[in-house]
Amino acid sequence: MEQAAPWLIVGLGNPGTQYAGNRHNVGFFIADLLAERTRVKFGRHRKAVADVAEARLGVGVDAPRLILVKPLTFMNLSGGPAAALSQFYKVPAEQIIAVHDELDIPYGQLRLKVGGGEGGHNGLRSMTKSLATKEYVRVRFGVGRPPGRQDPADFVLSDFSTAERKELEFLVDRAADAVEAVVKGGLAAAQQTYHTA
Repeated sequence: MEQAAPWLIVGLGNPGTQYAGNRHNVGFFIADLLAERTRVKFGRHRKAVADVAEARLGVGVDAPRLILVKPLTFMNLSGGPAAALSQFYKVPAEQIIAVHDELDIPYGQLRLKVGGGEGGHNGLRSMTKSLATKEYVRVRFGVGRPPGRQDPADFVLSDFSTAERKELEFLVDRAADAVEAVVKGGLAAAQQTYHTA
């Protein structure tokens, strides 16, 4: 019996301690939580510039396989590791999930979709170019618009505010739930659950 293709879950962020708490790194937070939940540890992959953890969502041979990815390139080059790993693990585009911050959604809200534009997000732009398709799943974590006249680029490269941090753990938990829901039950069902709030 041929094994089903795994799901490639790419948390988008920038490597390095100076970026660790940035809004732009929320994809890393969610990937880390998924690794924690499935009791796996990230390690450097030999075929891609990325930290990778292989997991199963649930128990038994039929439990979906997850390849959790944190690219070690900067955000604007995230696509290279994503494409290399999708080839290595033979993952079709519809089973690739990019998890990322989104300026056009209020803080903490989630939006799930396949395809569409990149909305100025350099990580998505790089993934679309490297994968040569837009038809992958996006789990978009709202970070809201910058206050006043702050440059959006500076805003996403700054840390969450004290007020935001009070809710962050709960919201990251919910985003990880949404990723699991896509894997287990498909995008449409996950959208119904997570677009209501």
